[in-house]
Amino acid sequence: MAVHLRPEIAALDPYRQGRPAPADAFKLSSNENPFPTLPAVVEAIAASAVTRYPDGSASALRVRLAERIGVTIDEVHIGAGSVSILQQLANATSGPGDEILYSWRSFEAYPGIVTVSGATSVTVPNRADGAHDLPAMAAAVTERTRLILVCTPNNPTSAIVTGAEFEEFMAAVPDTVLVVLDEAYREFVTDPDAVDGIPLLERHPNLVVLRTFSKAYGLAGLRVGYAVGPSYVLDACRATAIPLSVTEPAQRAALAALDHEEEYRAQIAELNARRDRIRDGLRAQGWEIPEPQGNFVWLPTGQRTAAAAEVLSDHGIVARVFAPEGIRITVGEEESVDRLLAAADEVVRTL
Repeated sequence: MAVHLRPEIAALDPYRQGRPAPADAFKLSSNENPFPTLPAVVEAIAASAVTRYPDGSASALRVRLAERIGVTIDEVHIGAGSVSILQQLANATSGPGDEILYSWRSFEAYPGIVTVSGATSVTVPNRADGAHDLPAMAAAVTERTRLILVCTPNNPTSAIVTGAEFEEFMAAVPDTVLVVLDEAYREFVTDPDAVDGIPLLERHPNLVVLRTFSKAYGLAGLRVGYAVGPSYVLDACRATAIPLSVTEPAQRAALAALDHEEEYRAQIAELNARRDRIRDGLRAQGWEIPEPQGNFVWLPTGQRTAAAAEVLSDHGIVARVFAPEGIRITVGEEESVDRLLAAADEVVRTL
């Protein structure tokens, strides 16, 4: 005889991360930073006192970020990755009978987060170029909408929301609805028209911006992200958070990373140049892909997604497969580029 579970949770598929790669393949399925961990970060991790509990408020990291951004410490919240803060925001704002609105396809954790909160997902299809259809999203707001998730660059399509689009959207959204701008890949953005959420916080009191150390800073294995927004909203996050979930090594590593931003900027510039070469190579083969602004590209393979993924795998490219829509491929090691382009060319020629 089985114990009783909430039926919607029992029916929910758990989040599944990108599959590991064989020894002779490139793992381009998880949008990880391919560079080695900086020595200063390794030293900071090694100096952590793991026999003791971490600072539950992550005060040193919050102070550093608040000073850097120009806000108060109470307007910064640290979580075990930005996705944990997303879950806290959903739990703080929404429950049974409420709606959480987001574009689709977008970050695959969104539906599960909504279901766990007890709320209902309302989705609006992406535009043909892979970007959010913000006017349609604004039109989908109802009296039951409590939270709106805007992902830019959008995961997995790598398309951005522009600043002008976002300002029009915010003007159309009621002030009582919380808007979360999920900017996990903001450091990779080069388009000057792209929205930058943090400067908008003073103008929009119903806005929270999410950032992370997992991607550009290469700390994915330590799980540390942050939110910037109204203190009372982030206090609600802190109330719903699992206590002591941001570890001491994660906090120390993030502080060390902030001390070495010039080195990360050089890595980002190299990855962006690699991304643009991949984009140009794909388009020369005939691919019509969204303009990539994250550290990944999107192949709209549609009904041939599974077959295309097999071709990539045969070439030693392990990518993130979203059948029957497309394939997301991380910008990885330099050595992966020729293999990726050869595989993509074979997909065009054979499929």
